Amino acid sequence: MLERDPDPAPDATQERRLDATTGLRASVSLLQRNRDFRRLFLASLISLGGDWFLFVAITSLIVETSERAIDVGFAILAQELAFFLASPPAGVLVDRLDRRRLMIVCDLARVGIALSFLFVGTGTIWLAYPLLAVMSVFAAPFDPASTAATPNLVDPSDLPTANALNGSLWGTMLAVGAGLGGVVAAVFGRDTAIVIDAATFGVSAMLLWGIRRPFSEAREPGHEHPKMIDATIEVVHYARRDHRVLALMGVKAGFGLAAGVLALIPVFGADVFVRGEIGVGVLMAARGAGALAGPFLGHLISGDGHRRLFGAIGLALALFGLAYMALGLAPSLWIAAAVILVAHLGGGAQWVLSTFGLQVLVPDHIRGRVFAVDFAMITLALAMSSLVASAVADASSPRVAALVVGAMAVIWAAVWTWLTRAIRRRTVAEGFTPPSLER
Repeated sequence: MLERDPDPAPDATQERRLDATTGLRASVSLLQRNRDFRRLFLASLISLGGDWFLFVAITSLIVETSERAIDVGFAILAQELAFFLASPPAGVLVDRLDRRRLMIVCDLARVGIALSFLFVGTGTIWLAYPLLAVMSVFAAPFDPASTAATPNLVDPSDLPTANALNGSLWGTMLAVGAGLGGVVAAVFGRDTAIVIDAATFGVSAMLLWGIRRPFSEAREPGHEHPKMIDATIEVVHYARRDHRVLALMGVKAGFGLAAGVLALIPVFGADVFVRGEIGVGVLMAARGAGALAGPFLGHLISGDGHRRLFGAIGLALALFGLAYMALGLAPSLWIAAAVILVAHLGGGAQWVLSTFGLQVLVPDHIRGRVFAVDFAMITLALAMSSLVASAVADASSPRVAALVVGAMAVIWAAVWTWLTRAIRRRTVAEGFTPPSLER
């Protein structure tokens, strides 16, 4: 199915422009030089940190209240299913409306939703589930809008660096936000963590308001926007024409099949190792540390001109699965933290490389919809995986569940690598370039 791909005729000069160094020096330079990207980066950095404060507080409360892993799985299902259902219309909005203003509206709406979590307690734990779902509805346009806008806010030579930074910020704030979130919730109470989350959305909106560069390319006069169903069909047809796009969208869905291990982290921290919110915070921080370094490692091993992009993605996904299988055997909290860190070196690398590939290949007028579909696929897979992982944890043990979901990632890595073997060989031989550079 993924064997056929377009016939590129790469331009070596253009290819080198896409091969910017993605290390610390290049990252600092980009943030210093590019005011608009810096504001987008900081907006995402701050709001993501608040999200992890909320996640640690709410999932710890769920575990303490119900003492069942499946209830954490239901919480993640509420988030991911809502995101999945909201993604198709969100993608249309991202390509039709002003992306910057759309993101600001989503931020302001989430201030009020986050504050509503103050009403969640041991007697009203049910309220967390619809609130998590509504929060995801407003995240559905925000995330693809940010990802689709990034190529318009940086020069082509800076895109790999911007992509690695965006991937690492998720890991940075997972490490910092989850670690601090556990401490804040334990020392100052869950309400403090919730208020901090609400405040971060307000700060994010202010930063986005000050960005000057357009988030989208100018549309030609008379350009018509397709209706939602037609717009979704257009994404499918586009992916079928360029099988590299189809492969890059498909890999995240397979990653989501194992990413449901997220439902197990609070269980390992609070129940398996009996360390409460501090244990959850430590494991989530380790997850973030791996996701912080993984994007830079991914760009490094993908080689000059990202010729090894597809091979690097397959290896990274396999590493993710093997490390989570090791979690099922970890004898202590700190060894568990170490293997989770390794898992997300792989997870962060495959996520960022597949996102970068789509940013390079997909034209701006359809990019928002492509990323909306991409995120929808992983959220649906993640929701199903969370339920499977938590159900296996309740029926057997969290350790067995970690072995099961880790094995799912290893199997998908092998299948995806086999399906993309022709694309991988072609890219190694001829380089990785966008369609606009192939003509």
